[in-house]
Amino acid sequence: MAGHTLYEKIWSRHVVTDFGNDEALLYVDRHLVQEVSSPQAFAALDKAGRKVRRPEAHIAVADHAVPTLRNGDTFADELARKQVERLNQNAAKHGITYIPMDGAGHGIVHVIGPELGFTLPGAVLVCGDSHTCTHGAFGCIAFGIGASECASVFATQTLRQRRQKTMRVNLEGGLPHGVTIKDVILALIAEIGTGGGVGYAIEFSGSTVRDLSMEARMTLCNMAIEAGSRVGMVAPDEKTISYLEGRPLAPSGDVWQAAVKDWLSLRSDEDAVYDREITFDTSALAPQVSWGTTPELTSPVTGVVPDPDAEPNENRSEKIRKSLAYMDLRPGTALAEIAIDRVFIGSCTNGRIEDLRAAAGILAGRKVASGVAAIAVPGSASVKTMAEAEGLHEIFLAAGFEWRDAGCSMCVGINEDRLAEGERCASTSNRNFEGRQGIGGRTHLMSPIMAAAAAIAGHITDVREFL
Repeated sequence: MAGHTLYEKIWSRHVVTDFGNDEALLYVDRHLVQEVSSPQAFAALDKAGRKVRRPEAHIAVADHAVPTLRNGDTFADELARKQVERLNQNAAKHGITYIPMDGAGHGIVHVIGPELGFTLPGAVLVCGDSHTCTHGAFGCIAFGIGASECASVFATQTLRQRRQKTMRVNLEGGLPHGVTIKDVILALIAEIGTGGGVGYAIEFSGSTVRDLSMEARMTLCNMAIEAGSRVGMVAPDEKTISYLEGRPLAPSGDVWQAAVKDWLSLRSDEDAVYDREITFDTSALAPQVSWGTTPELTSPVTGVVPDPDAEPNENRSEKIRKSLAYMDLRPGTALAEIAIDRVFIGSCTNGRIEDLRAAAGILAGRKVASGVAAIAVPGSASVKTMAEAEGLHEIFLAAGFEWRDAGCSMCVGINEDRLAEGERCASTSNRNFEGRQGIGGRTHLMSPIMAAAAAIAGHITDVREFL
């Protein structure tokens, strides 16, 4: 009999009832709750007269709608204010820990979960947000769920789920000069497409992954959903243990020692069989930048805007044509010549301390180009505190960036940080579909150092020229 993959091992540990045909009722260990997806779930709970089964297994924090300029009680609109207020009220009513906007633990759910030690190896963790796959960097099964599923987790601490097929993505070759893990995942999605991972739980492995920090692994798993997969995972190792040790909600004492022993055993067996396996060479990659309206439409910064007429696949040709019309780009234009209006460094993809350090390294002693508006938004209050202790905020401010408070900010256009119609943004976020950052806004996805370089140049540029 063949061995088992990491995903299969954690899945089998959490099966409450096996319904056959790869469907099972799963026990859910952790639930992160935010203001956008939870109101309907709480309403369903109240309507049914149910209580939250295990309040201690949930943490609530507002991140999508919160203002990142905390000048008083300012919100983009009344709906945003009501969403945040309702989350606070619902959490209090049901005994769930709520982290307020001015709390030391506040931040984006996918940043604070690991910071608090709420995210742990071997767990099943859910949240009403598709980028919950971020937490899989710690060797857990983490995925986004809908409002009705949130209600089920509140009431029963379980979910009926279909087991995914398994895919191993071996990333080999290391990171070349000026290339980050953000470039790797963008290049991988460009290779396999936004549907390449549909139906699969992806396990990332290989020499490139082993050498990554935990923060870089979170960036990698964060964008598994952009490849179509709900689940991205990395097996726990000593880096995982080192990151989690001493976190507020992580185990301690004898329980910690027992947990570590168990966590380090959580890896795919040598003879495990995957439904799909690919190897992706990272050794010769250049920095990447998206030019279309999905992460799949990405190229090396040294390239040019493609010609849809040169694309033999009719469906892809039409996708390129529509994307270029929205993005207002002409075939043959050098990507490094595309002028930008805005720069956004932040999000659950690239709002961690390592991201801010890397961007500050490019900005030090330099100035944002005239006419470019740039903001840096830490992913959490903790990240902001660390950055300010290191003086990173002074570098951003001296360069001409705005230095903000924690929140999702310009990653998603439901707060006050939005693009105006026609504005073009160099963004470290994860999605670039039409209107994502604001109605009519045009988004180019890239790494933090690429965004910093674009801010200085006033146009998309190869960051290697600044290193």
